[in-house]
Amino acid sequence: MTTAPTIETQRLRLRAHVSSDFDAYADVFASERAGYMGQLKRRQAWFSFCSDVAQWSLFGHGAWGVETLEDGKFVGQVALLKPDHFPELELGWMMTAAGEGKGYAFEAAQMARDYAYAELGRDTLVSYIDPKNARSIALATRLGALRDDTAARPDGETLDETVVYRHPEASALMDGGMEAYA
Repeated sequence: MTTAPTIETQRLRLRAHVSSDFDAYADVFASERAGYMGQLKRRQAWFSFCSDVAQWSLFGHGAWGVETLEDGKFVGQVALLKPDHFPELELGWMMTAAGEGKGYAFEAAQMARDYAYAELGRDTLVSYIDPKNARSIALATRLGALRDDTAARPDGETLDETVVYRHPEASALMDGGMEAYA
């Protein structure tokens, strides 16, 4: 696969990133909203954005731009990423200020997780989260993920820097959540 497939949820469209997404992406990473992910200057954000997009052609998974079906507004990103320094495939998310607090991250992450299981044949996924990021931990937990202190972390990071949340195995979700691919 060379580009992200388009997937629709009840309220959202997960689609390949377009160049016009970059300004909002860079704004998020330049703001305090990126405090738990690491703030990036615009140039660094460009390299990150391109890496997220390129993983589709390199590995068959990567980042989706998330937009609302109602008005086509870009509200964030959900991704299945495994850059070289990640020991496992990660389910990650990032919302713009306009996309925050509406359940979009949950809806998009749930669909990305289900896609990884049904279309990519994955058995499990992880989310790497700063232990002080209570909102992301709450979202991972809402998705059914459990903290896994035995899992490897990116570049040997410690528990003080990164906690790993392991998402339920695909077989545990067969009776709920994967109906879009049945």
